[in-house]
Amino acid sequence: MENKSASKPIILGVSILLGLLGLGFCIFKGLKTFSDKDRVVTVKGLAEMNMTATSATISLNFSFSGDDLQGIIKQSEDRKNAIVAYLNNIGYAKNDVTIDDVDVTDRQTYYETRWRGNEEIEVKIDRYTVRQSLSVSAKDVKTAENKAGQINMDLIGKNLTSAVTTSYAFPELNSIKPQLIAESTKNARVAGEQFANDSQAKLGKIKTASQGQITIAGKYYYEEDAGNSDAPKEPYIQKARVVSTIVFFLE
Repeated sequence: MENKSASKPIILGVSILLGLLGLGFCIFKGLKTFSDKDRVVTVKGLAEMNMTATSATISLNFSFSGDDLQGIIKQSEDRKNAIVAYLNNIGYAKNDVTIDDVDVTDRQTYYETRWRGNEEIEVKIDRYTVRQSLSVSAKDVKTAENKAGQINMDLIGKNLTSAVTTSYAFPELNSIKPQLIAESTKNARVAGEQFANDSQAKLGKIKTASQGQITIAGKYYYEEDAGNSDAPKEPYIQKARVVSTIVFFLE
């Protein structure tokens, strides 16, 4: 019985000691965590990705104007039929050619007021304007613009002058957004690790992250926020760009 009584103070002392050690450790960790909260680094991660067009369309537009509506409609119809025949001859089937409805503008007046010198005068203008549009899908997006240029020259030579333009359809941004954001985050971490190494610290977890706006740059499309990144010279390629700002803890 005496041995048991003597051992109680020892057990109690050990328990108190272990408790104090645990409390001290917790306080140390708490102070360290509190201190680490003030140690952060803010870095930016850039990511760029080229997007190739999924399709291309060659559009042909022409118009006629005059006071005889039926006469200019016939002119437009003749021009349309001649262009369709030309497109068929160079390899486009009738099903490949899309013909939009004729657009007719009626100004309902024959005169408009214009300034000449220091006086206003009434000038005779055409009452009607008839516009017609046709389009074909390019077989190869990489050669679509060259093909459009050749079509334009051929039509001029055949006295079928039209406005010939090329447009492209690109993948949806949502289809590349995850990969783009992942790349920008990866590049930001690389920059953060370099900073941490220079500071003899270790890069910790992300504190905050801000994804920048995804911008697009291309030959015929350029957003003001696209940065200094050179736009692709090929019309069938656009460059998507994003800069993410990430704050890391330093340990």
